Amino acid sequence: MNETLQTIIGRRSIKKYKPDAVPKELIEKIVEAGTYAATGRNLQSPIIIAVTNKELRDKLSRINAEVMGASGDPFYGAPCVLVVLADRAVSHNYIYDGSLVMGNLMLAATSLGLGSCWIHRARETFELPEGKEILKNLGIEGDFVGIGNCVVGYADCDTPAVKPRKDNWVYYVE
Repeated sequence: MNETLQTIIGRRSIKKYKPDAVPKELIEKIVEAGTYAATGRNLQSPIIIAVTNKELRDKLSRINAEVMGASGDPFYGAPCVLVVLADRAVSHNYIYDGSLVMGNLMLAATSLGLGSCWIHRARETFELPEGKEILKNLGIEGDFVGIGNCVVGYADCDTPAVKPRKDNWVYYVE
């Protein structure tokens, strides 16, 4: 099996991370892969905010936890959060565009030996005044909608086993 297919088939959501920082060079490679995701009409509606600043990372974690009514760290201790947002004014495909970016980020992380996990509630986070303030402070303007948070780091657990694929996943029409 070729390397790309092995990465796709071997990717798993990691839910426990070491506190070790991810080298900037690896984050840049992951983010670059995200920028090459397919987007409707190549309008490139998504953006990625690469967060390694502990203060902002912890703030995003706290907001995310509050949105889901919890108090723990929904980012599982990952030191890096790649926030994907998409500008709904740019393309009516913004949710799909951002979702493809998320997929590329997770596959790129896996290919580089890192763990990743898609964490929801980015939409709710950036609908809140506190989330809007974060974007404003970063100089980000537009009609952005949170798509997802891709947490990235070194796994502090075994890679979860592959679960069997469900029956009737694919229907061939020949």
